[in-house]
Amino acid sequence: MASEGRAAGGSGAADRVGTDDQIVLETSDLRRTYQGIHAVDGVSVRLTRGRLTGLIGPNGAGKSTLLGMLAGTIAPSSGSIRYDGHEITSIPTYRRARSGLVRTFQLSSEFKRLTVLENLLSAVQGDPGDSLAGAIFRRPQWRRFEKEQLARAWRLLEQTRLTAHADSYAGDLSGGQRRLVEIMRALMAGPRLLLLDEPMAGVHPRLAIEIGEHLLRLRDEGVSILMVEHELSIVDQLCDPVVVMAEGRVLSQGTMAALRQETAVVEAYLVG
Repeated sequence: MASEGRAAGGSGAADRVGTDDQIVLETSDLRRTYQGIHAVDGVSVRLTRGRLTGLIGPNGAGKSTLLGMLAGTIAPSSGSIRYDGHEITSIPTYRRARSGLVRTFQLSSEFKRLTVLENLLSAVQGDPGDSLAGAIFRRPQWRRFEKEQLARAWRLLEQTRLTAHADSYAGDLSGGQRRLVEIMRALMAGPRLLLLDEPMAGVHPRLAIEIGEHLLRLRDEGVSILMVEHELSIVDQLCDPVVVMAEGRVLSQGTMAALRQETAVVEAYLVG
């Protein structure tokens, strides 16, 4: 990910911009204003394919608002968003999800009274049996499709060691397990760009390690990830590059080691 400019002076942000075919999403002068308050104030960033990018900053920096605009749940006041070279600023959330841009939320949003397996299958898109005509005239296709999706769901359960909980209500799981269910449900939608809002919040350290390992596997498989995270040790281990926001703007970006050497970043966020 790279910014077209810094809120603070200096070079480095623009130095990491890749060629156009490496860019999965970019924003230009993106803004969101609430009654004169700039929650996001002129953010221009690029997300590179197959990278796990960290997004950090103090409370109120505009991180979740930015994620909401990228996902389509918050309308920008001005600016533009391009995904895979196409303008999506005014495209609704469901169409972004269908094109592979999928988001999870800061608070777990699993379907509590569905089983874990049902939660995963609820995210499947493109079932030929969803329409009356498909159910009547394409029965072999939709039965094959559903069998394939069930196999996908079981593979995810095996990878995350949740097969024993397949028939448990999602609302009965631990906080960390519910996070895994939410991430797996997002994966069932076939994301090419995954937006994660504090996926490790409230998660036991052992389970956080497992979630981190799973995210790295996804990155290695080619999924692009943007992750908001407050725990800097996790960002250190998983993310490159890392973007720092403060007061609605991109302050700087780079590796965590490099960011710790920048006075403006330390003063805005890393002190202590």
